[in-house]
Amino acid sequence: MELGIGIGWRPEIAEAVESLPGVDWVEVVAENICPCHLPDSLTRLRSRGVAVVPHGVSLGLGGADRPSGRKLTELAERAQALGSPLVTEHIAFVRAGGALTASPPLEAGHLLPVPRTREALKVLCENVRVAQDSLPVPLALENIAALISWPGQEMTEGQFLAELVERTGVGLLIDVANLHTNLVNHGEDPAAALDELPVEAIAYVHVAGGVERDGVWHDTHAHPVAEPVLDVLRELRSRVSPPGVLLERDDDFPAAAELGGELAAIREAIRLGPPHVAEAPQAREVREVREVREVREVRERAASGPGEEDGPARERLGIAQAALLSSLVAGTPAPEGFDHRRLGVQRRALAAKRASVVARIAPELPAILGDGYRPAFLAYARNRPLRSGYRRDALDFAEQLLLAGQPADDKSRRELTIWWEDRIAPRPPRRAKRIVRAARAALVRR
Repeated sequence: MELGIGIGWRPEIAEAVESLPGVDWVEVVAENICPCHLPDSLTRLRSRGVAVVPHGVSLGLGGADRPSGRKLTELAERAQALGSPLVTEHIAFVRAGGALTASPPLEAGHLLPVPRTREALKVLCENVRVAQDSLPVPLALENIAALISWPGQEMTEGQFLAELVERTGVGLLIDVANLHTNLVNHGEDPAAALDELPVEAIAYVHVAGGVERDGVWHDTHAHPVAEPVLDVLRELRSRVSPPGVLLERDDDFPAAAELGGELAAIREAIRLGPPHVAEAPQAREVREVREVREVREVRERAASGPGEEDGPARERLGIAQAALLSSLVAGTPAPEGFDHRRLGVQRRALAAKRASVVARIAPELPAILGDGYRPAFLAYARNRPLRSGYRRDALDFAEQLLLAGQPADDKSRRELTIWWEDRIAPRPPRRAKRIVRAARAALVRR
């Protein structure tokens, strides 16, 4: 399946994406669209023959729990509504705790790395099989950028991904920016990882920008693509001709001309690679052996039931992930073996992303609080985990400020009170109450 050159579709750059020449396909964040009401821009792109691939961020296939049936159904609905050739997700965990560990459920609000151990791989493979059985199109999984690494790793990233593909037949979405991130942050050689990968399993490739601060690479998706990232893309191209390559940008969006320039640089990096070589006989043999093994494993799973034998492995993984996530978002002591400095970097990165998301979905808060918004939110988030989504988080943040008598000036505090009262009720206020509140808000602004 050849995709070509693509770009991540975001509402903020929808017009630019439509105007860019040579865009063969786009990728959308699956959780950000409704299959019943697709954005007009996506509808127009589809009518032009541009393929659309939904990219999930919340499934958490690397977590200890089995995948949510509801989330899988929603991902399948988006794939069908978009007529997508495949769907993609991440090799990561995004939540922990809950019934499996008899501890409070916690949400990371971001993608966190899975320990590269045999036991974690066993759980991941079973979760991937559950997802594959629930989706109407093929699934491909992305390697993530990691600020932290687990102690006691048993495999390199390349070995871990190769084992995952061999056991499940899942496709790979290789993010070359994430390979570069792991080079800077953990000293893992991208070329070595690529040597170990089953490159014939690559469905497509991500390219994105980032920035280095204090010796740590942050995969921001808000900066131009760096030359070292393009070097990793060239390194990959020397091994295989990827079916698709996509530019990701999620924040600080530049003008269409700059996006076009980055796409041109990607095209050049792909063009400079050697001609695509047909699949080698040994690679074909490996693939055929894997296909036979997949058929056998499907039959074994059907005969043995839903996989209760992995229960102890899930419990151990769940306890480890809950301890790590609690340290990152709830201020509990760090688990043994982790680099405390890197945990601090990850902790601050999670809180900063959470503050940015809340500011996007509730822009009134930074408007009311001004420069005080970010430090106030970071202080609030230090020991208060994300539990019920970002909209509830925004309300809880405002409530905590008001309980503390903040903001200090009366005008801002009244504005914040009105904003909070308008949204905290279980149903919208009646018309008369809305008129009264609108009048109060107008008086406050004077």
